[in-house]
Amino acid sequence: MFAVAEKGYAATTVADILRGAKVSRTTFYELFDDKLDCFLAACAMASETVVAEMAATLDASREIEDPFDRLGLLLEAYLRALSRLPELARVFLVEVYAAGEAAIRQRIAMLDRFADLVVGAWGDSGGLLGRGEYQRLAAEMLVGAVSSKVTNAVAIGEAERLPELHEPMMALVAEMVGAQPTRARGARH
Repeated sequence: MFAVAEKGYAATTVADILRGAKVSRTTFYELFDDKLDCFLAACAMASETVVAEMAATLDASREIEDPFDRLGLLLEAYLRALSRLPELARVFLVEVYAAGEAAIRQRIAMLDRFADLVVGAWGDSGGLLGRGEYQRLAAEMLVGAVSSKVTNAVAIGEAERLPELHEPMMALVAEMVGAQPTRARGARH
């Protein structure tokens, strides 16, 4: 993963991976068919790491009644996880597109899981987001927009700044769904 983050998928060789992982060629080929197979496994691991953190945050927020607040915590967990793991972020957000169709399909599946978490955070609260077909499309579009903005930041080496996107993103989401951010509610009382 670190070799791909440093050199890019196309320029990374199996020899680079072996050096970075400190494993023999024999061990590598016992585990993986080729570089792509290894990359797909690394992306799956990266996705699972981020999704697990987001799911744990969502589970911990079940007591929070306001779906907007739950959504805010979910987005915060996503941004925090990627900023803490910039190499992982680069591999599974940027380099995935250089690895071809199988990697892109895997990325799409992860985005679907992110949309599932958004729908889970919003629950049955109605409005723009939710469990209906149109609402699911809105969740997918929200996830796509967040992913695009985050991917661009990671691509130019600004993964550490991802948490700074939370507040402006949530302000925009508030306008989209007709919610008032908690900070604004608290400031007005």
